[in-house]
Amino acid sequence: MSEILVDVVVAKAFATNCWILAAQGSDEAVIVDPGIGDPYLHEAIGERCSTLGLHPVAAFLTHGHLDHTFSVAPLCSSANIPAMIHSADRALLAHPERALSKNTSAMIPMLGSGITFVEPDEVVELSDSVALNVAGLAFRFLHTPGHTPGSTVAIVEGELLISGDVLFAGSIGRTDLPLGSLSDMERTLREKIYPLPDHLTILPGHGRRSDMGAERAGNPYLRAAMEGRLG
Repeated sequence: MSEILVDVVVAKAFATNCWILAAQGSDEAVIVDPGIGDPYLHEAIGERCSTLGLHPVAAFLTHGHLDHTFSVAPLCSSANIPAMIHSADRALLAHPERALSKNTSAMIPMLGSGITFVEPDEVVELSDSVALNVAGLAFRFLHTPGHTPGSTVAIVEGELLISGDVLFAGSIGRTDLPLGSLSDMERTLREKIYPLPDHLTILPGHGRRSDMGAERAGNPYLRAAMEGRLG
């Protein structure tokens, strides 16, 4: 099992955590959820990686919401790397508006400035329980729908849980946006998230880190899902 270097660039818009992961001693990094900077985040990611002596080799997208994918195309183009996303959310790379409410769209001024969205040149589609070795790190991906149809978490080296917008410290991701599903979220939390081991450190899409032991003990939404009363 590799020791893991973990760093983060917090995006200007929506305070999305863009995680940078690397095996200790390696110069390769996986970038998670490159969101909205000013307007793009890829240059800040490149600068942080350079400071750490790293170069990106892949981008993992936990889901297709624009605050997690806005900068993925320029990042992948500049670094010549693939993007990894669940097949159910792949269409959102080129059509992010399908998962945005009018209110959310209004909070993203760049949407009215003529910006068009395209897929990166190489897209790797993920599915449930896929295991991949990326940048010298062992990833196991779990399909966790609810926030979006293709929401996906990753367990890294059996030590970290990249939870995206499925699970936060003390909370969970919203399900009231287009394509969200409260019933799917309840099933995801009950069947995929709750059984995970206590020692996993949680790297969420927004907010502070936590761990599964703390969330199982104190997250009211996780408890409600287990009792069938999330809705």
